[in-house]
Amino acid sequence: MTNLLDPNAVPEDFRAGFVSLVGRPNAGKSTLTNALVGEKVAITSSKPQTTRHTIRGIVHRDTFQLVLVDTPGLHRPRTLLGQRLNDLVAETLGEVDAVGFCIPADERIGPGDRYIAGQLALLNRRPVVALVTKTDKVKPDQVAEQLLAVTALGDEVLGPENGGAGFAAVVPVSAVKGHQVEDVAEVLAGQLPLSPPLYPGGELTDEPEAVMVAELIREAALEGVRDELPHSVAVVVEEMNPREGRPADRPLLDVHANVFVERDSQKAIIIGKGGSRLKAIGSQARTSIERLLGTPVYLDLRVKVAKEWQRDPKQLGRLGF
Repeated sequence: MTNLLDPNAVPEDFRAGFVSLVGRPNAGKSTLTNALVGEKVAITSSKPQTTRHTIRGIVHRDTFQLVLVDTPGLHRPRTLLGQRLNDLVAETLGEVDAVGFCIPADERIGPGDRYIAGQLALLNRRPVVALVTKTDKVKPDQVAEQLLAVTALGDEVLGPENGGAGFAAVVPVSAVKGHQVEDVAEVLAGQLPLSPPLYPGGELTDEPEAVMVAELIREAALEGVRDELPHSVAVVVEEMNPREGRPADRPLLDVHANVFVERDSQKAIIIGKGGSRLKAIGSQARTSIERLLGTPVYLDLRVKVAKEWQRDPKQLGRLGF
């Protein structure tokens, strides 16, 4: 592996840059980010709209460095939160070198995909690579059919009539099975400028630890809940400090976090009968946090109601949006 800390060890044709993965909610962006990086840097869930922060996953190879910017699913907004998430996507896309447009193989191209393609057509001709995700969920002939449909979408919306040349490439991938993940990395890297590495070799993300810890807690809270709940859950880490007086060989990190929902009925869902669900959330989150930070963790979770926070500018600001 190239020593990315030694400029003299980097080949002359080394490429580095920022790539944003976009797509409608639940298109497989976060799962693909984690597969490319090789570690969990983005939260995943079967529920749509789980990503709310841009999380940079850094992919290191001998000849390139991909800095992946994972975004919320781009969609027509229905709330102030939805509009702010879309604004976040637009801001991110204005700063990247290339875009990976995730379209699942197991769903027909719909209005949401066309809306996103139209937005991508406005990006001053930045290269867009179409990534047909979740190929493990369908048969090979269905994958082939989707590849043709995606290519046609690119020609229609990003083609010569709109001043472009269609998609720079169309790549099928299964992040879950690891099928063609490396092909995706190579194709995306081919769209980047010649550049020395942007980050040291050991770094996998530049997200603050407190933000990643909050995301892991929210991921645990989203497991097995009703469809409307993911949009209503926010997590804020209030404190994260090493416990004083512990011996050096037995450290313990104290993490105190608040889980916010919008209604009392949602609070009851998160807590569960006799606190059983909150206990399970804490156990799952603690395991993930310990894996991320490499140290034992004491996790204290409190569930609070912030009424209609998705529509309240002041509360959105307090919750980090």
